[in-house]
Amino acid sequence: MAHNILIVGGGLAGTIVANGLCRQLGPDLRTGAVSITMLGTSDTHMYQPGLLYLPFGRIREQELFREQRKVLDRRVNFLVDPATYIDTDNNQVSTESGKTFGYDYCVLATGSRIMPQNIPGMQEGAHQFYDLDGARKLRDALDKFEGGKVVVNVNAPHKCPVAPLEVTFMMYELFQHKGILDKTQITYTYPIGRLHALEPVAHWAKGEFDRYGIHYQTFFNTAEVDPQKQTITSEEGDTYDYDLLVTIPPHQGAQVITDSGINKAGWVPTGRYSLAYEGTTNVFVVGDTTNLPISKAGSTAHFEADTTIDNLVSLVKEGRWARDYDGKVFCFIETGLQTGTYVWFNYQTPPNPGPPSEMIHWFKLAYNRMYWLSARGLL
Repeated sequence: MAHNILIVGGGLAGTIVANGLCRQLGPDLRTGAVSITMLGTSDTHMYQPGLLYLPFGRIREQELFREQRKVLDRRVNFLVDPATYIDTDNNQVSTESGKTFGYDYCVLATGSRIMPQNIPGMQEGAHQFYDLDGARKLRDALDKFEGGKVVVNVNAPHKCPVAPLEVTFMMYELFQHKGILDKTQITYTYPIGRLHALEPVAHWAKGEFDRYGIHYQTFFNTAEVDPQKQTITSEEGDTYDYDLLVTIPPHQGAQVITDSGINKAGWVPTGRYSLAYEGTTNVFVVGDTTNLPISKAGSTAHFEADTTIDNLVSLVKEGRWARDYDGKVFCFIETGLQTGTYVWFNYQTPPNPGPPSEMIHWFKLAYNRMYWLSARGLL
């Protein structure tokens, strides 16, 4: 019996799954026993973590993009035809073109999206680096900035949980290099009672902020931004003036997840160890799409994709489960323009950031260069 595998989403997680399946199911693909189809939203694949470096002139725009077709194994049937409705009861997905795709196994890799419009004034009054246009505008703002009050405002949920810390440290060092640090005050806001969702990371960040003289405000849940007055106000009643506001916008999952009645916020209820959409046995969830309480980061997507590949291959070939996902995450953290540290953790082991070093910074830059090998499933 032929097995049709449908991957909804063409970001990092979906791409790794597709390429990994092709490597392990080569003979089955040749005989027609297995087919793999990917429904993407664009014919271009973007290296999203690289957007952090664009405002600082540390990466060129052209380095962020490649043709999705060239990143994918040629045996994947890739279509730019965004999914509009996912019907897990009948094992089929409807698309923008009006087509319907049936499946035996489905992988949901629909990702996340920024929603600055959910907070009044944020789109007009704040900078962000989570898409190309935002990163470009922040680059221009940093070029022109000559000192004043900087607010780094973090909203939840958001992807890449260490990125707010990274951009703060990187701006600190940029201002130092420009000779305007003595004319600049940086304030960092976070929505819960510490500086990061992970307590060990929050404890480490507090020590670093105190050492650098970076101000911070916890329990700051953003209510509104006033672009005219250049103020940002929290639900708790705190207000800060700013000359430069860099925000981490709230994120939601993909619209198709909401429209399919799976989850209002776009996050798919996902088995902690199985990575299966809860209530199903043939729908897997990877990357930002899950509702798991772990980092929405590239390494998370990679480790989840590896687990999903093993399980899908085992189910197709042997009719059995292969292994569980252990919650593994690994993240480099830039602590400036020339130093970095890292954290790794899983469901059993908490993170423990080490002392920053120039060597780790260069490790991260090297990994950036190897991203495309990672997307192809070769790392």
